[in-house]
Amino acid sequence: MEIYRTRFKKDIVCEFIPPAYTKKLRRGEPAKVIILAHGMPGLPWGKSVMEFWSKKGFWVFFPRYRGTWESDGEFLKESPEKDILDVIDELPKGFTGLWSGKVYKVRPSELYLFGGSFGGPAAILCSRDPRVTKAVAFAPVIDWEAPSEEEPMDKLGAFIPKGFGSAYRFSKKNWTRLSRNEFYSPISLLPSFPRRDKRVVVPFDGKKLLIFHAKDDESCYYPCTKDFAKKTGAKLITLRTGRHFGFSKSIEPRFYKEIKRFLS
Repeated sequence: MEIYRTRFKKDIVCEFIPPAYTKKLRRGEPAKVIILAHGMPGLPWGKSVMEFWSKKGFWVFFPRYRGTWESDGEFLKESPEKDILDVIDELPKGFTGLWSGKVYKVRPSELYLFGGSFGGPAAILCSRDPRVTKAVAFAPVIDWEAPSEEEPMDKLGAFIPKGFGSAYRFSKKNWTRLSRNEFYSPISLLPSFPRRDKRVVVPFDGKKLLIFHAKDDESCYYPCTKDFAKKTGAKLITLRTGRHFGFSKSIEPRFYKEIKRFLS
């Protein structure tokens, strides 16, 4: 199956694949859509996941956050959830296949977000948007100040420029802001979280959220996820073992079974 590329809002490079229908797609036809929010750091590889969900009848989009990999801009200058919302904004307006020049318009009748690890907050935070039907998070970060044996924030922030070079382009200032839960933080939007600002916060709808997390995850702190699910009413599926994982798990039979039930 061929995977195409486009740009959204000039900056965001995004891979996409239409649903593997046997009938010819009509421009602007209502469609089922999945947007993938990937983890960080790591290679943005989602071919098998994209093909799997395309064969299930979905348009699948896999954007690169601003300031990462092929996308322009500065990473963490704004909350990465905005990149996902910008993709959602552009789908019905039209986007162009960069190689073919073909213009596509996708009008979602159902819109789902899958976010893994670092991408988990994107799925969770964007689920508050009324255009999002449901969201699935895989081992998400809930609290950036929570302990992480494998990836403590200070060590991770120093490692990424050395290990990934210009693949992630961010300032130390904004990394520190992230580490303090100043943005892109599900826990910071709970009523119990002490906030300095007086902004109106859109509450989470737990019925729109499915979360998978393993108890032995040493990268993203499981107890935070458990507490978050309890406070929001999100459906949490706890694995006794499994360590840290991302949205590639969505194509494994036991995960797919739960996701299919949740999306229906």
